[in-house]
Amino acid sequence: MAPPRPPPAPSSHPSPSLPLLFLLLLLLLLSEAATPARAATWCVVRSDASEEALQRGLDYACGSGADCSPIQSSGLCYLPNSVQAHAAYAYNSFYQRKAMAPGSCDFAGTATVAASDPSYGSCVYPSSMSTAGGTTGTTPATTSPTTTLPNTPTIPIFSPPTSYGGTVGGVPYAGGTPSVAAKPLEASRRCSAAAGLAILCIWLIF
Repeated sequence: MAPPRPPPAPSSHPSPSLPLLFLLLLLLLLSEAATPARAATWCVVRSDASEEALQRGLDYACGSGADCSPIQSSGLCYLPNSVQAHAAYAYNSFYQRKAMAPGSCDFAGTATVAASDPSYGSCVYPSSMSTAGGTTGTTPATTSPTTTLPNTPTIPIFSPPTSYGGTVGGVPYAGGTPSVAAKPLEASRRCSAAAGLAILCIWLIF
């Protein structure tokens, strides 16, 4: 009687499904990297808007969900104490809290969308829904701030912008002196996810 045949030795070659999986994941990463990230935009006031119209827009924004606590007398964006400056911050807060929805930056034609960050000094304009409420956890103000100049001058804790005005795409606006635009965080998140998937693929193959 012939002895039983020994079982076949396991193959040392990797399974053909692993390279295929690696290629599929690589194509997925490349397609994700090729998708452009949504650029940040801000809602600013138009320089040709009247103070009466801006005051009405300011009242509406502060009473409809905008975070107006930074433009109160104790806030970081109170100075310069003007209707234009306060309306610009309230408009943008409303715009960001509405997730930059179409029509949320109009305010009866007194506002326009800008690609330049109007933040200045210690006054930071939010650039997304997650930052529109601030980081201090304060309750948003429901009334617009007083814009009359105080009798006793106060010493600001930062240097306010020296001028307002400019154009965005040919449209005049009255935002603060633009600083460097904030870069979206989506790109960094995608890079982190891509690196993690690449490490997983290498581990599966080797």
